Parts: sequence; C-alpha cells; structure tokens
Amino acid sequence: MTITEAARLKLLTPPSGKIRVVLDTDTYNEIDDQFAIVQMLLSPDRFDVEAIYAAPFFNARATSPGDGMELSYQEILRLLERLQISPDDLVHRGVTDYVGPTKQPRPAPAVDDMIARARRGSPDYPLYIIAIGAISNVASALLEAPDIIDRVVVVWLGGHALEWPDTVEFNLKQDVGGAQVLLDSGVPLVLVPCRGVTSHLHSTVPEIERHVEPHGAIGAFLAMRFKEYSSDHLGWAKEIWDMAPVGWLLDAQWAPSVIIPAPVLTEQMTWSVDRRRHAIRYVTHVHRNPILRNFFLKLRDFAASKTS
Repeated sequence: MTITEAARLKLLTPPSGKIRVVLDTDTYNEIDDQFAIVQMLLSPDRFDVEAIYAAPFFNARATSPGDGMELSYQEILRLLERLQISPDDLVHRGVTDYVGPTKQPRPAPAVDDMIARARRGSPDYPLYIIAIGAISNVASALLEAPDIIDRVVVVWLGGHALEWPDTVEFNLKQDVGGAQVLLDSGVPLVLVPCRGVTSHLHSTVPEIERHVEPHGAIGAFLAMRFKEYSSDHLGWAKEIWDMAPVGWLLDAQWAPSVIIPAPVLTEQMTWSVDRRRHAIRYVTHVHRNPILRNFFLKLRDFAASKTS
C-alpha cells in the first residue's frame, strides 16, 4: 500500500473538531501513562475514545514482555474503575512479544481491533492512534494490514530528539524492529521525542498534592503512583512524558512541530538522515503549563461532578 505525499501531508495537518482515537499504552511501566489516559478520557468534547490497548514492556517491573502487557491491562482496569467507566468492549490485550529484528507481526486482540477500526475510517475521517509505549501493537497492525496507512495517523512518543547523540529511549529500544517498521511504512506519523523535547513536561510532589490528590478516587490514585515512584522527593521533579501526545492532539500549539523527512533508525539506535524519505511531523518543544493546567482543571471538574 502506498500513499501520496499530498495525502500524507493532509493527514499530518493538526486536526480540528472531534476526532476518533485509540490509545496504545504500557500503563504499568511507569506513572505517566495513567495521567495520559485520564486526560484523554476527561476530554470527550475533543476525543471519541474507541479503544485502549495494553502494550508490552519488559524491565524490573515485569518478568517478560507478555507479563508487562498483562500488568498494563490490569492497571488500565484500575483506572477505569476509579473513573466509573466500563471496560467492556473498550480495553483489549496486546501482543506478548516484540516485532523484533525479523519484523514479524504478532497476534493479539488489540491488533485485530486496531485494524478493524482503522478500516472503518477514511482519509477524511482518520483514526488517530496515540502510542505511548513500545510500538509492537501498531507495527503488527501495519504489517498485517498495510492498506490502513491512508486511514490512520500515528502519534508516537518514542526516541530522543534528532540532535541527541543516540536514541536509546525505553519505548524505542524495546522493539527496534517495530520502530523501523513504523518509520519505514509511510504511515502518517507525528513523532514526539523524549530527551530534549518532552523532558520539559514534568511536575513535583507539592503540585500533585495540591492539584491532583484532593480530587476523588482517581486523583488519590494518580498522586499515590506519582509519589511512590521515588522515595526522595527533596528537590525532585518527575517527567510525565506520556501526556505530550495527548496534549498535541488537544491543541497543537501546546507542542509545536515541523514537517521533516522521516529519520532512518539504525540498528545501533541512532538517527540517520535521508532527505529523499517521506514526510512526518516532528514535535520540537512541549509547553508544560497549558497541558498540566488543562489536566488539573478537568480533573477538578470531574471530581466535583461526582460529589454534587
């Protein structure tokens, strides 16, 4: 499947109005996915949230990529319970292994659901895939169904800034093959880098205690996750990386971006340049203040609506 450059650039234009979205998330890996999920779900005027997919991860918090996916699935359920949202037909388990260097698609309910929803879209009303973990579910869908690339826009938090000396970032390094599939597929892509860009999006314990913790069961849960991430809070701030892709979709001015040729991802996890490649949108900066202000206000209003 191919897509013209004109069609790709049209899909890469920041959207207006209400949009269809799915979220692909390694929710239990850290504490930032939880904030992104809540902000997305508390923005019904902007997002028609069709599905949430559990993505694999493997680090000290999981025994395998599949275990990381299942832990993430259960964490999503915990969030939805506190938001009083049913998970039925909304949450789907993802792949249990990475696409890897052989670039083999992996089966999962999330992959099948993503493909089906993408095929119900069109170039004029695409499905926005917000990806904030290893890209394995998305890459599997692109490999299984390359016909969807003109009906979706992928907004992925992955890699570091292009000027960074390497791109050994957690989401990317877990599945380099999957990331190469994404970058080489020609799918309309909004790339949101971590170090050098999203690293500006952070908060502190006093801020979370004042603007998050008092606001209902979900606020208390998010504050607990934030504070338990470190045992030493003196002079400590924590990046909330995964809010950035949601922030870009809420208001593209909160995360300024440019159109560039898709970078080449090497096997050594560095960026290389080939200016003949297809276009992507690349986020160059993240304004933390409006993203967090938007989140705090929505959380406050949600909690108030449950007590009134």
